[in-house]
Amino acid sequence: MPNPPLIAIVEDDDSLREAVAGLAESMGHEAVGFASAEAFLEAGITPACIITDITLPGLSGIELKQALGAGGGTVPGIIITARLEEAVLEKARASGALCVLRKPFTPAALIDCLERALAL
Repeated sequence: MPNPPLIAIVEDDDSLREAVAGLAESMGHEAVGFASAEAFLEAGITPACIITDITLPGLSGIELKQALGAGGGTVPGIIITARLEEAVLEKARASGALCVLRKPFTPAALIDCLERALAL
């Protein structure tokens, strides 16, 4: 039996991080959570997909996605945010994120994005 895809969740809100991880695990994936972009980078893992909030302590989710892309990484990313400013949302899209989801998002919307990311 092959290993399930590893999904990294970078979110500083503990309850949301745990909820997203639980959803990913309910889909049969392995999930690991981090409270900051720096903690994720220090872990040195290569997930099948990364789900990150824009607003994080230290590096933002956008900066994290840009850093991963600059290093030649091709990990698909899903960015989640409570921010409503169109300029911020456009910057998130321009970072190479596959999906940008506004909070509160539905589980179905996240599942759709995750399935598309893993199909790449």
